[in-house]
Amino acid sequence: MTVTASTTASSTGTLARVLRYALRGPLLAWHALVHLPLVLIAIALPTRRVRLGSGERLDHRIIRAWQGGLMWIFGFRMRSTGTPLRGAALFVANHVSWVDISALHSQCMMGFVAKKEIAGWPVVGYMAARGETIFHERGSQASMGGVLDEMQVRLREGRAVAVFPEGRTRDGREVGPFHARIFLAAVEAGVPVQPVALRYGRDGEAQTVVAFGARESFAANFLRLLGEPTREAEVAFLAPIMPGDADGRRRIAEVSRERILAAMGQAPGPRARRAPAEATADVD
Repeated sequence: MTVTASTTASSTGTLARVLRYALRGPLLAWHALVHLPLVLIAIALPTRRVRLGSGERLDHRIIRAWQGGLMWIFGFRMRSTGTPLRGAALFVANHVSWVDISALHSQCMMGFVAKKEIAGWPVVGYMAARGETIFHERGSQASMGGVLDEMQVRLREGRAVAVFPEGRTRDGREVGPFHARIFLAAVEAGVPVQPVALRYGRDGEAQTVVAFGARESFAANFLRLLGEPTREAEVAFLAPIMPGDADGRRRIAEVSRERILAAMGQAPGPRARRAPAEATADVD
């Protein structure tokens, strides 16, 4: 029987995936069962009063280190470009998969706005809650109103907040329109907005690999990515939009999306959604 090149390649790929599971599985277990409790103990102590030489809070640095370790275990080699704003700022990024939160947290401490279901996800959900995430109940306008109020409170306190203005993940092939309503908190608080482009693989070639597949659950995506080859993950902090640079939340949303698309080498498409669509928008 002749073994074809495709069959050989498939067998080699399967073996490589099995070996990656064999290596990363124990590392993930150690990271979750040993490192995570140590992190939780450390951040439960009065570490927020301790500042490093860079000015960063010690508990924030500990959380960032744990998230960076999680990305490394999953085979992502982090690369950061640009400079994240310090203090009160609204970070807005394209949304590919659950790893986006860990990727961003590994580079800069920020409280996310995320769908409530994430709180129940193993490991990731628990750390999201500890990482100052604001959970939103999708489809609930009362919840969104509360989210916007909490965002403004944090921004006025000088803290950073991050959102995914597309409102949901996609297949990785495009960046969807940005819902302008979520930018209201930055407008009302008078703080800058910094777009962030997330790219997986060289030049973003693995966006569709990292993204959720059709009807793929969190658990299935989590396990699949654990066996994926090592690849680059880039977090690009782009030029911020300062208060007064753009007129109104809709224009800020448009400029933010345009800068992310430019960083990813994509042409502009649909703009930020208008008020009627915003009324039912889900942000995760």
